[in-house]
Amino acid sequence: MSSASALVAPGAPLRFRPAVPKPLRAQPGLFGFLKAARANPLTTWLDVHFEKPVVAAEGALGRVTVVSDPALIRYLYVENAANYRKDDLQRRVLAPGLGNGLLTAEGDEWKLQRRTLAPIFSARHVLGFNAPMNAAGARMARRLARREGTSIDVALEMTRVTLDVLERTIFTQGLASEPDALGRAITRFLESVGPIDPLDVFGLPAFIPRIGRLRARPALRFFAEIVDALIARRRDLIARDAAPSDLLTLLLKAQDPETGQGLTDLEVKANIVTFIAAGHETTANALTWALYCLSQDPDARTRVEAEVDAVAPGADFDADALPFTKAVMEETMRLFPPVPFMSRQATAEDRIGRIKIPKGSLVMVAPYVLHRHKTLWREPEAFMPERFLPENRAAIPRFSYLPFGAGPRVCIGQSFSLQEAVVVLAHIARAARFTLAEDHAPVTPLHRVTLRPEHGLRMTVTPRGA
Repeated sequence: MSSASALVAPGAPLRFRPAVPKPLRAQPGLFGFLKAARANPLTTWLDVHFEKPVVAAEGALGRVTVVSDPALIRYLYVENAANYRKDDLQRRVLAPGLGNGLLTAEGDEWKLQRRTLAPIFSARHVLGFNAPMNAAGARMARRLARREGTSIDVALEMTRVTLDVLERTIFTQGLASEPDALGRAITRFLESVGPIDPLDVFGLPAFIPRIGRLRARPALRFFAEIVDALIARRRDLIARDAAPSDLLTLLLKAQDPETGQGLTDLEVKANIVTFIAAGHETTANALTWALYCLSQDPDARTRVEAEVDAVAPGADFDADALPFTKAVMEETMRLFPPVPFMSRQATAEDRIGRIKIPKGSLVMVAPYVLHRHKTLWREPEAFMPERFLPENRAAIPRFSYLPFGAGPRVCIGQSFSLQEAVVVLAHIARAARFTLAEDHAPVTPLHRVTLRPEHGLRMTVTPRGA
């Protein structure tokens, strides 16, 4: 057990525990599994997944091995990563919308893209985005200050602010669309492709129509129009040597440091869509869940407010200078990881610990399970940001906390996302408090590629000091 988890003295008050689907005691039959997985995959996990380090079983997806042992996860994602590729189910679900970008590409194509894009997300570049992230956060704070006593959809507001960050860092000439329209399109896309389709589970040919993909087509056309317009405008500016030095320009100019080769037009488009849809969505959801948790934990909220109030009024925030605010974001992503599960397919027979891994079978690491595993965390269901304070963080095993994945395919934008989330949360905490609407439906997570509140998050705004 992580010593960082032993943070609660005997007899201390119970901490806030967000509501989540109750794990099953026994595996459902094929029809029950498919029905539950389509409605909300979080409802398919069993008690044993949160108790055992490795669970292997036969089911609708064939043989699936779920790994929650940090040492074995290291083996899977680092030591023998070459034997495990992205599985066909993930690619069938995501590739039609996100294209063959960094998130879905495989093999040499993925290596080329990763080498080419890595410098764009270097520590130097990400630190340079601190000012525009603060500007977006301050704009959000001013908007909240005008909403005293009103009820807002927090999820929608977090979508607005993260899209604002994208416009200030990646697409500084604008997104050629109203942010709300783009946010709605992203939501429609994820809600359409998120439910698991039995046709994909059984690997039926792509030419057979999927209901989700048919519903996603308007959103995909909308994305394509935006991206084509963005690229055309930016190429014109680059040709006239008048392009801003943002991530879009860097993306279009990027070259593989080994070969000097740039990205193809299709690769550029795929990665732009990935940055817009996947990159913004995960941060918006993390901020939404953080505000919900703080609304239910007055002590943690007060501590965040004290930390941000210690910074001079109107001054920019530095994420590294806000250890408790950062810990709130990290604890939020423990409870509500941006990507609830990651699956790989074995390209050759292997063994993980004592478990035989047949060629072609699925091996899954589920951060949603791993982060709540009873052998790794004390009070795993409780919201306890102090787990991630500097004096405790070092005691958490590296591969027991994976909000951004691990190994060669660790999320390239993890530093960008965490810095953005901490800075924006600090501006929000400086400006306002939130109270959940009294008649709100139960706030529970719904798995739709990412984790979002099933019924949205309607909260009342109270400006600080009001």
